[in-house]
Amino acid sequence: MDHDSNTQMRRALVRLNARAWGVAGGLTLGLGLAAATWILLLVGPAPGAEVGETLRQLRYFLPGYSVTPFGGVVGFVYGFVWGYAMGRVVGTIYNRLVDASGP
Repeated sequence: MDHDSNTQMRRALVRLNARAWGVAGGLTLGLGLAAATWILLLVGPAPGAEVGETLRQLRYFLPGYSVTPFGGVVGFVYGFVWGYAMGRVVGTIYNRLVDASGP
């Protein structure tokens, strides 16, 4: 195998699938926010506190989100979109760095 073929094979093996990183990031962030909401609802608040005082602050950044069962679904959608975008960006930047690294 010559040097060019070896370099091309190395780059192909080192590159990430940016879409897969996006899906993985989206599922992680989406399921994390949904699980946090639903677990908080199942466990309930501490004595003398309201349910989800801190988590409820996300409504300022995620319109439609609330600490309710449906709010967990809304949180999953927002989390998936943001996680997908972040994962996709990380994968794309990594691949560009690999391509630019040369032989």
